Amino acid sequence: MTILGSRTLHWATEADCDATARSLAALPPLRKAFIELHGPLGAGKTTFARHLLHALGVAGRVKSPTYAVMEPYELPGGSVWHFDFYRFNDPQEWEDAGFRDLFASPGLKLAEWPEKAVGLLPVADLAITLKVQADESRLATLAAHTPTGAALLQGLREAHA
Repeated sequence: MTILGSRTLHWATEADCDATARSLAALPPLRKAFIELHGPLGAGKTTFARHLLHALGVAGRVKSPTYAVMEPYELPGGSVWHFDFYRFNDPQEWEDAGFRDLFASPGLKLAEWPEKAVGLLPVADLAITLKVQADESRLATLAAHTPTGAALLQGLREAHA
């Protein structure tokens, strides 16, 4: 998979994760992006998704889609779908649930555990890989795979210049 650019951020605290989410939420290309979230259990994938969804205007509690596989959100700026493929086992479920149609429609898609749906997902605009450090901080590596992802990375660079 082609990488058009990457950036690694150090999140010493959850506030750093929130700041990155808020910076991304302010960028117009995000509203049509597909973002993959990679990392082991407890790395902070759902935490980042929650911060991003709140920054986009989701009010109240953001549920993890671990059991439902997908949680939809309708916001003034468009639709958002939060996927968690951790328990995803059957490719037929992809078709039965209408995920192909959702990924073809406009709006932001966030996917945790995308490796469980390999071959079904489109190319991610931005892949975020989280690694837990010995001091419990996180390294977040953002890799752009499309022009939309590259625009998001550029916007983050400008926001944190």
